[in-house]
Amino acid sequence: MSLRPFLLTTALMTQALLGACSLAPDYQPPAIATPAAFKEDTGHWQLAKPSDDLPRGDWWRDYHDTILDDLEAKIDGDNPTLGLAAARYDQARAYAAQANASMFPFVSIEASSTRDRQSAERPTRGANQPNQYGANTIDAQISYDFDFWGKIRNTVADARAMSQASAADMEGVRLSLHAELATDYVKLRGLDAEAKLLNDTVTAYGKAATLTQNRYLGKIASGIDVSRAQSQLDSARALIADVTADRALLEHAIASLIGQHASSFTLMPAVVTIAIPQTPLALPSSLLQRRPDIAAAERQVAAANAGIGVAKAAFYPDISLGLMGGFQDTGSVHNLLMAPFSFWSLGPQLAAPLFEGGLRHAQEAAAYAVFDQASNQYRATVLTAFQEVEDNLALLNHLGQEGQDESAAVAAAEHTAGLSLDLYKNGALSYLDVVVAQADALQAERTQIALNTRRLEASIHLVRALGGGWSTDKLPSGDAAGTLSDAQASRS
Repeated sequence: MSLRPFLLTTALMTQALLGACSLAPDYQPPAIATPAAFKEDTGHWQLAKPSDDLPRGDWWRDYHDTILDDLEAKIDGDNPTLGLAAARYDQARAYAAQANASMFPFVSIEASSTRDRQSAERPTRGANQPNQYGANTIDAQISYDFDFWGKIRNTVADARAMSQASAADMEGVRLSLHAELATDYVKLRGLDAEAKLLNDTVTAYGKAATLTQNRYLGKIASGIDVSRAQSQLDSARALIADVTADRALLEHAIASLIGQHASSFTLMPAVVTIAIPQTPLALPSSLLQRRPDIAAAERQVAAANAGIGVAKAAFYPDISLGLMGGFQDTGSVHNLLMAPFSFWSLGPQLAAPLFEGGLRHAQEAAAYAVFDQASNQYRATVLTAFQEVEDNLALLNHLGQEGQDESAAVAAAEHTAGLSLDLYKNGALSYLDVVVAQADALQAERTQIALNTRRLEASIHLVRALGGGWSTDKLPSGDAAGTLSDAQASRS
């Protein structure tokens, strides 16, 4: 019978709660205009129809390099930076679950059994009170905060949005790491191609140096020809050492990306041809759903919007209901659970601000400022995303044309170098002409290798700028964002 008032009060409060309001502004993502098409799209990059044709998942497999595929597969399990981002996401989910717990009643139970002695001189002690007595108590408490103004709901919405932002941040880190690994790999293979070119060049220069030495001994050539040939040979050898040093740094970087010690990791040199895949483009507006950093920025705006509701709710009374009941006596424990020893307490509590020196107004102003910051950060992130797409489209287009021109330059330079050496053998040219022609040919071939590497880098950066196949439908739902995973629950 004693529970009837509590149940009745709870029913009335719940009915009122169902009509409770939220003081957060109606949320809409910040409006930002998107172009109808990418300016640097010259038609070389086909529009994807439908957008599901865009690269998804293991986008690096489009480069058809099995070694790269094997290296990329180690990122998710072994990279500590990604592990750090995953741990931050786990922390954000735990905070969201913690906030979500406030939506439910808090129930606790306590039990104590003590033997006490009171002072004979204790103030207000009665004459018939014993010096020693027992104190045995078992009680349960239930408390519930009625969220009339949406403070708790907006706190939960804030935490869930931040959890989703953390999930998007983690995917952004994953995308960046995969792109960084692919970029380092193509750079390394570019250096392998350059090293082979230089080794072949050293062999050719060595033969030319021998030729000049023999002509000098035969008194056909001057000593200056020998010096020039030797200088050119030594310079080419020095370039090999420089390329080898750069390659070592890239190899070390790749080792760290896949979670291995640089001291024990080796990637054997190989000259491979990596084709540039044709990356399809969707409409620019779809970029807002395909970039994890944009999704993270938008979720932070949503969290800030909920924070405004929390700040506004602080102006209104906080109403809660508490129930406490149990058994208490001063005798033996075995008599404790009898009706004469029961007690209970039931009643609502109300706390409202009267004077706080402008504290809540300042908190509300701060909440709006946080919202403005998040909104502008979202716009900045979107603008940067479009810039990155346009940048890499421009690089791919213009480097492609430059590569064609450089191929023609290489062919002409190689022809000139070969012809000049033949003319030198016949005494029609000085060796200085040979040195100049060979230097031009080497520079043209090195430039061609560098251009191929830059085009590969630009294609990787374009995939990254387009989101790498990620989309906002991969974000955890509101419930999932605020629920601890099985692995987290087992640790707790």
